[in-house]
Amino acid sequence: MVEKGRRGNGALLTLFAHLLLRREQGLLPSWTSFVQISIGIVEGKDRHLQGPRGRLENFLGQSGNNICADCGSPDPKWVSISLGVFICIKCSGVHRSLGVHISKVLSVKLDEWTDEQVDTLTGLGGNTGANMKYEASIPDYIRKPRPDSSIEDRSDYIRRKYEMHQFFNSEVQMFCPFPSQGLPSPPSQGGPSSSQPSVPLEKRHYEKQTTSHRLYGLGQAFRNSWRKKDPEHKAPKKSSSLAGMIEFVGLIKVNVVKGTNLAVRDVMTSDPYVLLTLGQQSVKTRVIKNNLNPVWNERLMLSIPEQIPPLRVIVYDKDTFSTDDFMGEAEIDIQPLVSAAIAHENSTLNEPKQLGKWEASKENTLVKDSIITLTDGKVIQEVSIKLQNVERGVLEIMLECVPLSQ
Repeated sequence: MVEKGRRGNGALLTLFAHLLLRREQGLLPSWTSFVQISIGIVEGKDRHLQGPRGRLENFLGQSGNNICADCGSPDPKWVSISLGVFICIKCSGVHRSLGVHISKVLSVKLDEWTDEQVDTLTGLGGNTGANMKYEASIPDYIRKPRPDSSIEDRSDYIRRKYEMHQFFNSEVQMFCPFPSQGLPSPPSQGGPSSSQPSVPLEKRHYEKQTTSHRLYGLGQAFRNSWRKKDPEHKAPKKSSSLAGMIEFVGLIKVNVVKGTNLAVRDVMTSDPYVLLTLGQQSVKTRVIKNNLNPVWNERLMLSIPEQIPPLRVIVYDKDTFSTDDFMGEAEIDIQPLVSAAIAHENSTLNEPKQLGKWEASKENTLVKDSIITLTDGKVIQEVSIKLQNVERGVLEIMLECVPLSQ
């Protein structure tokens, strides 16, 4: 490997010497061209040798990225790829409760990264660049969370920062293409309210509402335009006062493998996608067009609350000009999986081992027995389940539980 690196460096030096000679011969238009070509070669070599994981680790080590962007905790291991910030595990739970349309959270260690994802992240500037944007104008009465802050303080601050955009400077707020319809603005820095040491709860709640309307009036209406037809099958709405204010015991990685013989909703076929809900968190797969036997093989991740709810799985047919059609649902009790993962989190066993079994019966909707196993140090469970409240359809899912200590 060392010898290969030496040969690669020698080839680079030879190429740079050739470029320099062409510059001296007038075959390159300017020194700028020489520098640009040289930088491109170095970056390409660095990209090839390091790979996405190495580039991500290097970016994490840069100044400002080695602490959580929201509370300052050292050594963050989570990333909001849509916002471009490195965050700690406690703040990552709050980010997930915002929804993927605001903050899509990935793990530095647990997720597989591509060069395109790393390019997107670095292009956003990291923690320093993001905080210059999202913390440009913090009022005096707002205190940024610390590593030991409560989940309530984290949730309130993070929602103000990313969901309501309360800390943008005035120029950024005025740029909003959907201006407020006669609604008063929240107090700005330097205004009469900034000198007050605290703000009443009612006023804080009012500020949240007005700012949210100013920035998201039409945008939120657009996002909500694809409401589902049957209200009984809607995912529970997030409460701004409760979302994110929960402690988490771990993470569950859900690999939505495939669907079989799903219901028809578009004359002859359907455009299915899967919505996963755990407590107040929701994530969804991509849409697969014109397929009643879709193969997603898509891995999604959710935080596991201390009071563990069932994992709710809902399949919808995506419609462009009308509300999405319901295609079935199921609930999976993840408590046994979590208990098995916690019991074996310090295990040194590497050989496969059965830890539990959920037997298929008339009392449940399993197609076959669901086995919890320990494989390569991972606690996983394969689930094949019949969709309910629909004429037909089976969904295959693989679950993996990662305790918080890991």
